[in-house]
Amino acid sequence: MSPLLLLLLGLLPLLLCLLRGRNRRDGEPPLVKGWIPFIGKALEFGKDAHKFLEEHKKKFGDIFTVQIAGKYMTFIMDPLLYPSIVKHGKQLDFHEFSNKVAPYTFGYSPMNRSFSGLREQVQRSFHLLQGDSLTLLTESMMGNLKLVFRQDHMERDGGWRSGSMYDFCHSVMFEATLLTMYGRPPASRRHGGVDTLRNNFISFDKKFPLLIAQIPIWLLGRTKAVRDKLIHFFLHVSGWSNTSQFIRRRAEIFEQYDTLRDVDKAAHHFAIFWASVGNTVPATFWTLYHLVSHPVALQAVRQEIQDVLRQDGVGWSSDGDVTLGRQQLERLLFLESAIRESLRLSSASMNIRVAQEDFGLRLDGERSVAVRKGDFIALYPQSMHLDPEVYQNPQMFRFDRYMQDGQQKTNFYKNGQKLKYYLMPFGSGSSKCPGRHFALNEIKQFVCLLLLYFDLQLEDGQPRASLDTSRAGLGVLLPNVDVRFRYRLRTQQLD
Repeated sequence: MSPLLLLLLGLLPLLLCLLRGRNRRDGEPPLVKGWIPFIGKALEFGKDAHKFLEEHKKKFGDIFTVQIAGKYMTFIMDPLLYPSIVKHGKQLDFHEFSNKVAPYTFGYSPMNRSFSGLREQVQRSFHLLQGDSLTLLTESMMGNLKLVFRQDHMERDGGWRSGSMYDFCHSVMFEATLLTMYGRPPASRRHGGVDTLRNNFISFDKKFPLLIAQIPIWLLGRTKAVRDKLIHFFLHVSGWSNTSQFIRRRAEIFEQYDTLRDVDKAAHHFAIFWASVGNTVPATFWTLYHLVSHPVALQAVRQEIQDVLRQDGVGWSSDGDVTLGRQQLERLLFLESAIRESLRLSSASMNIRVAQEDFGLRLDGERSVAVRKGDFIALYPQSMHLDPEVYQNPQMFRFDRYMQDGQQKTNFYKNGQKLKYYLMPFGSGSSKCPGRHFALNEIKQFVCLLLLYFDLQLEDGQPRASLDTSRAGLGVLLPNVDVRFRYRLRTQQLD
C-alpha cells in the first residue's frame, strides 16, 4: 500500500469529522455552521463582523454559536448579560487563549512548567502601571513627547506644514512611548534608526491579524524576518538608561530563569511594546481627527486645557514650556469624554473566554445555556457601542457624550435597566488592559501639547475618514486611508 494511501486512510476519521462537524444538542444556543467545512462563517465574519453579528442577532436572538475557522464561538449579544460572563472566572478562562496565541504571534517560548512561577510574576509586574509608578510614567511621557515635538515639528518659520495625520500620530507616539517605557542609549537622548524600527513595526502590524489567527508565519512573506529584526532591537534593553520601573522589573524577573533564552526575553519586551503602541496610536488618531473635524469640540477642549493651567497659576506661551501632571490630566473631563467617544466609535475588540468544562452557563435568573469544553464565549462590545437604544445617534461624534452636570456620565441604559458595562474598549474582568490608565494619559498629553502649541486644519477636498474593518475583534480599528492635515505654531498666549 502506497505511503500516500496510508496517509489518506489515517486522515479519513479527521476528514469525516470536519465534513460532519457537530450538531446542536438540547439546551445549546442556535448553531450557525456555514457550508464550508472547518472554515464555517470565517469569511463572512472577517468581512464585516459588526454587520454579520447584527444580522444573526435579528435571526437567532441574543445568544448563538458560530463556527469560525475550526472554533465554535458563542456570542452573547445582550450587554445586560455581560456581568454574568465576566464573573465566571473558574469555568471561563481568558488566559488559555492568550497563553497560546501570544507566544506564537510574538515569537517567544510558551511559559510552560519549566518556567515555574514566571507567568505569575509577570502578571504581578503590571501593578507598576498604577499608583505612584503611573505618576512617574506620566511625567516621563510628558518630557519625551515635548522632546519629539520640539526637535521634529516646532521649527519657528511661522508657516503651515502639511502632513498625514495617522503617520504624524504614529511617529510621535511611537518614539515617545519607546523612550518612556524602555529608555534610551546611555550617550544619547534618542535612539538611532527609529524610522527603520517604526517601518518594521508597521510591516509586522499589518500581518498581526493573520498571526493572531495562527496562520503559519512562513506563509506571510518576510514577516518572520521583520519580527526577528524587531526582537533583536530589544536584546539591548539592559544597556539603556531611564528605563521605566515596569520594564526594569520584568527584566529582573526574566534574569531569574537561566533556561530562558535572551531572544525569548527580547520577544517578551517586543510584545509589551506592541501592546503599548498597537491600539494607543489609532486611538490617538481618532481622537485628534474627531476634534479637528468638529471646531466646537476642538475649541471647548482647548479652552478646558487653558483653564486648568490658569487655575494652577501656570503661565504659558508658544515660546515657553508647559507640563501637565497626572492630577491636571484627571481634571480634563471634556478631553476624557472626547477620547472615550472616539474609542466608542473606533474600537472593535472581542472579549474572549474559553470554557474549561461542559457546563450550564447561567445568564440571569431565568436563563442558562449549555456550552462545551473548549468552546469560545465571546462578547462583542462594538454592537453595544453602536446600539441606538444605549447611545442616541450612535454614529455621530459628540465630544461631551460622557459628561453630565460637570461630572463624568456613567448612567447608560438598555431595556430600561442601567448597564454595568457600557464602554468596553479595554476588555473586561481578567482580560482588562492593565495599561489602560497610562494609555489614556498618553493620549491626553499628546492632544494637550498639540492644541496648546499648534493651529490645526484638515486639508480640503478629501473624504471623511472611515474604519478599516480588517482588524475587527482585535482592538481599535485603523483608518481606511490616511488623512491630510495642516499645522503651524500658535502665537496666542495664555494670560
